[in-house]
Amino acid sequence: MAKARILRGLVRAMGYACLAIGLMHVLLGNLAIPGAGSAGPTIDSLGRFLGAVFAGYGLAWLWAARRSPIPASAVRGLAAVFLLGALGRLLSLAASGWPHWFQVALTVLELVLSPVFFWLADAEEKALAGVK
Repeated sequence: MAKARILRGLVRAMGYACLAIGLMHVLLGNLAIPGAGSAGPTIDSLGRFLGAVFAGYGLAWLWAARRSPIPASAVRGLAAVFLLGALGRLLSLAASGWPHWFQVALTVLELVLSPVFFWLADAEEKALAGVK
């Protein structure tokens, strides 16, 4: 049951964090990106749009957190998107060089948390079914 509680807490935290970060990008545009400075109106527009998408991603995590049990397939799908984002950051690093240190920290967090979500994905389903 401990794994199930950890899963529920992480899924909720992920949902609220992504929602807040997404809304921050919508409201602040380029100012929300550490080290970006003024990247111009095109990048500002893209960043605000992707902020809205990221807020929607957070809402998807919160949707999963409101289910009982939390659907393992939803957690796996959302974690796969998270991992794909981390892989995109690694591709950027290889193609363009090292970004602001905060982006590097986010990459590490994404690479560490993704497997944790995959590992915990079915914890609540198993706990409610009485499986260890």
